[in-house]
Amino acid sequence: MAPKKGDVTEEERQLLSVICKGTIQEAGILLGSKDVRVNFLDEHGMTPLMHAAYKGKLDMCKLLLQHGADVNCNEHEHGYTALMFAGLSGKKEIAWLMLEAGADPDVVNSVGRTAAQMAAFVGQHDCVTVINNFFPREKLDYYTKPQGLNKEPKLPAKLAGPLHKIITTTNLHPVKIVFLLKENPLLMEAGALKKCSTVLDLICEKCMKQKEMNEVLAMKMHYLSCVLQKCSGFLQNEEDKLDDFIKNLLKGRDPDCFPVFQEKFVRECIRKFPYPEATLLQQLVRSIAPVDVGSDPTSFSVLTQAITGQVGFIDAEFCTTCGEKGASKRCSVCKLVLYCDQTCQKLHWFTHKKVCKILKEKREKQDLEDAKEKKRQEKLKAKEQIKPDDQASQTDEESASPFSQSATEENKETKEASLPTVENADETCRSPTASESEE
Repeated sequence: MAPKKGDVTEEERQLLSVICKGTIQEAGILLGSKDVRVNFLDEHGMTPLMHAAYKGKLDMCKLLLQHGADVNCNEHEHGYTALMFAGLSGKKEIAWLMLEAGADPDVVNSVGRTAAQMAAFVGQHDCVTVINNFFPREKLDYYTKPQGLNKEPKLPAKLAGPLHKIITTTNLHPVKIVFLLKENPLLMEAGALKKCSTVLDLICEKCMKQKEMNEVLAMKMHYLSCVLQKCSGFLQNEEDKLDDFIKNLLKGRDPDCFPVFQEKFVRECIRKFPYPEATLLQQLVRSIAPVDVGSDPTSFSVLTQAITGQVGFIDAEFCTTCGEKGASKRCSVCKLVLYCDQTCQKLHWFTHKKVCKILKEKREKQDLEDAKEKKRQEKLKAKEQIKPDDQASQTDEESASPFSQSATEENKETKEASLPTVENADETCRSPTASESEE
């Protein structure tokens, strides 16, 4: 029998309080009580898991899930689920936890919004990225088993884990994907990458042909497949283990260090999408086609926005080498280019050194102009502050005596009588002419 809204015991109310302000130990003790149901509903239809997700309590969420919390319960008065509350809280770790526990990202609330749409509505773009990039491991494991008359699986079981990590990455920068490949020796073989690429193409096809078409996921799978195919080609022909591919992706043209090869590569990946009728493809083409190579927006930024759901790259710092968010290391010379760490800086130095000094000079010139503008603004502000003070003091002097007005007028008449006219003043000030001095 399903629990009724508001039918809550005293111990269950205590659990809600502990979720908000208590400890894991206290919650564990209460969940062990026979008077506490893990999926009870408060008066608004919220379960303890929903409360924990909304409060951003990751450990509480884990504990509740271990005790059998229903991750897809939507008895909330507005049809919210725990994943929706995780999106509203902005905690991407909790959103990921809910998805791994089986949360359905396609469920809609009473106004027809999914969890990703709700997170986007309140500006929690990191959660949008996590939800849009999630792919259940079970769906990938399907390809590790022989299907139909095939005796061999499409994907060796040992490759499922490493490939799943690539599929669920939220950083689609091609250099970052190469980094993920180099982390796992199992993927550093041309044959293994070809098998992974084939599986990605199959997933892409399935996303486009299923009843509820998923163009976003299909485009991501296609893009990843293109990157793996390119890496496979380099591994077949080169002995440098993808180092040449990384250099090609990072190499910038001389005037501004713009990575032309990377831009053209991403554009080619998009162009090769095998479903030309797809709405997403047409949107990408309309956004990228009119833009010259080297101008904004780049094809990578457009593609990332379409797949992850992020609105541009506002209020975030990204590594110049691998595109990782939250880069905090700056080039010590120009102080304009950002990196994750020294490894990324060293990889990028071969091309950055060509423009580093030029960027430094531009920065110093800009800093000087900004300093001048700041001083000018301060002077204007100071003048604006002085003027009201002068007017106030003048008003105070005039109003100091009841006879001030008449006294002022008398003084004015006296001065007018004693001072020379303009002509007299000119005569007094000018030097005599030659004829006058002779006379």
